Amino acid sequence: MGRAAEMLGTTPAFLRALGEHRLITPLRSEGGHRRYSRHQLRIAARARELVDRGTALEAACRIIVLEDQLEEAQRINAEYRRATGSAEPPASA
Repeated sequence: MGRAAEMLGTTPAFLRALGEHRLITPLRSEGGHRRYSRHQLRIAARARELVDRGTALEAACRIIVLEDQLEEAQRINAEYRRATGSAEPPASA
């Protein structure tokens, strides 16, 4: 955890807080040490960026979850468009 915090320029307490907010759930080593994936470190870096800009930690976590959901929805929509041969999404009324 200390190494991950150092890499991100933050504190172990910040990483623990992200875990408490269920934004990231690191694996544990046999000795009980937290192990973060590269993906989790990218998420933590995004959270730190938002918090550094003045966003409350809870709000930053929610923003990241919503960004992830939006990205997934856009991916599904692109797959649907490819499958149906539609180049453009339908126009709004």
